Amino acid sequence: MVTVDAAGLTTRELNARLKELAASGQEITVLNPQARHNIAVGIFESCRIEINGSVGYYAASLLDGPEIAIDGNAGWALGDNLMAGKITLTKDAGASVGSTMRGGELFVGGNAGARAGISMKGGTLIVGGNAGFLTGFMMQKGRIIVCGDVGEAVGDSMYEGAIYVGGEIGSLGSDAKTEEVGEDELLDILATLESHGIKQRYTFTKVVSAKKLYHFDSLERLEKTVI
Repeated sequence: MVTVDAAGLTTRELNARLKELAASGQEITVLNPQARHNIAVGIFESCRIEINGSVGYYAASLLDGPEIAIDGNAGWALGDNLMAGKITLTKDAGASVGSTMRGGELFVGGNAGARAGISMKGGTLIVGGNAGFLTGFMMQKGRIIVCGDVGEAVGDSMYEGAIYVGGEIGSLGSDAKTEEVGEDELLDILATLESHGIKQRYTFTKVVSAKKLYHFDSLERLEKTVI
């Protein structure tokens, strides 16, 4: 175990130090992150990093392999473009958590802001609390699990993937619909939640693409009308 005090380092120096330690297989604890932006980005080795405190924008982004545990809150776009690995956050996340993620697992213990999982292309995003409007906007693949409520326009313009909501839905987005959750799906969701210490048995609503706009039929009709 190696401890890195971020207070005496610039963000560039901190990230360089983390990459160096990750390459040598060290288990790392970061102290005094002070909610700085762009912490622990661009790490491609399998390693474990614990961050004791809140982080700012784009923390734990551009990752392929690490396991990162953050004890605090996070700003915008936590876990942006996650390829593989695991991110856990104990408290709340800002807007666009898990944006464009392609694999791995991202867990938010508290609430998430607007556009959670925007343009998501794979992996699993879990929100233990509520999520804001446009959750799953333009989602293309993967799975979003929200234990609490979601805001308006959930699943707006999504192509593929599934969003599971344990609470109330503010409204469905364009070309989104609900369908029944299969028994195997539910068991897998509950097992995933239990791995994060969530044992409550939620009744989930599944949101998927209705695919009416899948081939831009309405746009084509509009063009013909204009002509």
